Amino acid sequence: MNPDTAFNGYICANVVHALAQLGVFQHLTAERTLDVPSFCATNTLDTAVFRALVRAAGSFGYLDVHGDRVQATALSEDVARALGFFTWGVGGYHDIFANAAPVARGDRRFRVDLERDEAMVALGSAQADTALMRHILDEEIAGIDFRTLVDLGAGVSERISRLVKDRPGSRGIGIDISRPATVLAHETVARHGLSGTVQPVCADVLDILFKDHQVDGGDEADVVMSFMFLHDLLADPGRREEVIPRLRKSFPEARVFLLADTTIRPRTEGEDSRLPVFSSGFELAHALMGVPIHTREEYERLFERGGMHLRRTVPFGAPYTYLFVLEAS
Repeated sequence: MNPDTAFNGYICANVVHALAQLGVFQHLTAERTLDVPSFCATNTLDTAVFRALVRAAGSFGYLDVHGDRVQATALSEDVARALGFFTWGVGGYHDIFANAAPVARGDRRFRVDLERDEAMVALGSAQADTALMRHILDEEIAGIDFRTLVDLGAGVSERISRLVKDRPGSRGIGIDISRPATVLAHETVARHGLSGTVQPVCADVLDILFKDHQVDGGDEADVVMSFMFLHDLLADPGRREEVIPRLRKSFPEARVFLLADTTIRPRTEGEDSRLPVFSSGFELAHALMGVPIHTREEYERLFERGGMHLRRTVPFGAPYTYLFVLEAS
């Protein structure tokens, strides 16, 4: 990337995130055309600022702008499917990336005086799940019988609510460490009409695994899921090898584990030279936070050593992201 594309890409990512927050891409998906004065009046927006955002998006090719008339382009249709990455990166990790130099100098540290926006991270994950991963998970879980489903790192509980709603007679437990995400999760559950059936729980999964923290109903779970979260559980090298055995111990009735995560992008001779969306952001963000990430092969060996049988490894929507379908052996 030359300086022009690098700088403009940074501005474009922020513009895309802003327009997504304002509902522009969603409006164009439904209506095909947007009238600027009408949209601003309906949504109580500063017209001058909104026009500037729209013009910027037009210059990047993400909108087709003719006066007050705005239409989608092929790029805006593509980005609508990738909005979760922008919500995750621009919305969730803007402070982390902006403070890379202080982190490198040791002046600031993640979780000490630097935080990510947990609600935005959870929302971005939910958006990516809906756009890129939902159909793959649905195919895998269709053949699995369950009564109690647990989602570790559930975010806003969108995924577990949908799966439980599609499986009458089942119940779900969505566990997440983030209080803002758990607040949003209660709203998600209510929107699906599942209050009392899906229970969002604000808890640290590491406390469940290593401090015997009990979650009501967890001992009845027959399927346990985790999506884009396993690397956080493995962050401490001193107890990395214990995580999988303790997952089995904490959920003793679980027969199937569906564990998905993004892995390190392979650096090999002759690999595709194109840099895919998300990979560089995922790797850099976790380096800045001091959280190790792993290769696909490292995960598969870890599961084997932890007593899990790997049924299959399934490409899971995002670049170098896989769904590991495991059964307790």
